[in-house]
Amino acid sequence: MHTEKWTPVSWKNYPIQQQPVYPDEAQLQHTLETIHAYPALVSSGEIELLRQQIALAARGERFILQGGDCAERFIDCKESIIANKIKILLQMSVILTHGLRRPIVRIGRIAGQYAKPRSQNTELIHGLELPNYRGDCVNGFPATAESRAPQPGRLLKAYNHSAITLNYIRSLIDGGFADLHNPYTWNLHSIESTTKWPQYKNIVDRILEAIHFMEMFGGVNSQSLGKIEFYTSHEGLLLDYEQALTRFDKERGKYYNLGAHMLWIGERTRHLGNAHIEYFRGIANPIGIKIGPTVQTVELCKILDTLNPENEAGRIILITRLGEKNVQDVLPELIKSVKSSGHNVAWTCDPMHGNLVTLDGGQKTRKFTDILSELTKTYKTHQRNNSSLVGAHFELTGEEVTECIGGALNLNHDDLLINYESYCDPRLNYIQSLEVAFALAALNQHEKSQS
Repeated sequence: MHTEKWTPVSWKNYPIQQQPVYPDEAQLQHTLETIHAYPALVSSGEIELLRQQIALAARGERFILQGGDCAERFIDCKESIIANKIKILLQMSVILTHGLRRPIVRIGRIAGQYAKPRSQNTELIHGLELPNYRGDCVNGFPATAESRAPQPGRLLKAYNHSAITLNYIRSLIDGGFADLHNPYTWNLHSIESTTKWPQYKNIVDRILEAIHFMEMFGGVNSQSLGKIEFYTSHEGLLLDYEQALTRFDKERGKYYNLGAHMLWIGERTRHLGNAHIEYFRGIANPIGIKIGPTVQTVELCKILDTLNPENEAGRIILITRLGEKNVQDVLPELIKSVKSSGHNVAWTCDPMHGNLVTLDGGQKTRKFTDILSELTKTYKTHQRNNSSLVGAHFELTGEEVTECIGGALNLNHDDLLINYESYCDPRLNYIQSLEVAFALAALNQHEKSQS
């Protein structure tokens, strides 16, 4: 099992799940060859820098903030929407830096998160059975047979939209968008009317006071405040596409997926003996592994043995997505097992995917209280088991959507209809994203005060 010599195509010898069936194989191969001939989206040097940052996080010297859309949409490849995604991650990272007293490693679910796994291959819409929507790089969202048919040309569109998005992100950062003095960074008008605003305002004021204090004494300058490191990630789901973005670095003697700095294996595709584990074991990128409540500890350790046989630092991020009701029953044994195995990992928490609620009528949502509950329980469970939570993974947007209920604005079921934009799972909106950053920072401060 996963013992043969690895090549970029060895995954094809293994069972595989969650792959679309294309009606035109010749067109698919032509599209993949075109993508493979195009320039890489990221560099191996950037990937190695991220591995160093993750290694520091695993030692408690950094905190990983990973966030972005459930599934990116081609129609959202717009200046304002991209800028708002970067803005909310920047704001969250500043709040977390202040509260956690650690530098933040920023990883966006962006510039490539165009595919989604689905529980079922088809769905029934108005009496018509159609293929499920699997993300813009596979098929269309409109409920017609023509739209839902997998189209190879969408893979090329995904590459092009990723390149455009990356280019704009880099231009924003190089142009000073990340400067903490930029009015775009601290545009908090939408949260000022909430009951929690006095508490949040106090934190923001303290952050800005600290910046001004350091500037006065020459400890930091405006130019350095505007320069940040920002990394991209997506689920490595469609292996034909990921293979097309895989390149050999002669200088380093390694294969890299140059479509993103980090990729993760989803809960549905992380099984031993399957194609995804085989593909991922051969690339040098940092790898995230999503872990649900049904994972077996023996299986998890074997997965770690397969993906990181040399136990390299910065290689593996374990992303638990247990559901707030399962954390205290499942997580302690996972921590104990991984610690006993001696594996070097960075533990992060995805408090979104285990807390999905489907309402009458089929509408999906998440309760903000459940999200905070899983995050809090995970943090405290690590503390009690001599471990550390060193990151968080959120589905979020910088827009004022109404997809998750609760939070400072107290959104309820009826509010979901106001601005529900996601084609797949519900995301935290701008205010809710800020709230969760404030809550996580406060949790750390509380732990310090008790120690």
